[in-house]
Amino acid sequence: MRRTLLIAAAAFCLGGFATQAYADRQPRMKDALVHLQSALDSLEKAASDKGGHRVKAIQSTKDAIDEVKKGIAFDNKH
Repeated sequence: MRRTLLIAAAAFCLGGFATQAYADRQPRMKDALVHLQSALDSLEKAASDKGGHRVKAIQSTKDAIDEVKKGIAFDNKH
């Protein structure tokens, strides 16, 4: 009985580690996504008198966010 309980507890703990390992996949891509979204927020709040460069930076940042999301999705499937 005690051995069965020990095995069940070990399986539960190992299952938790497996879930944690899966949850931490692609931490750098997710970190980059957070930074890009923060940059986008700052760009959108910035004054608009930048000779069109702010608008281009906003679009480039949106494109980068989209590409990072696609990269995460691709890696999750393969």
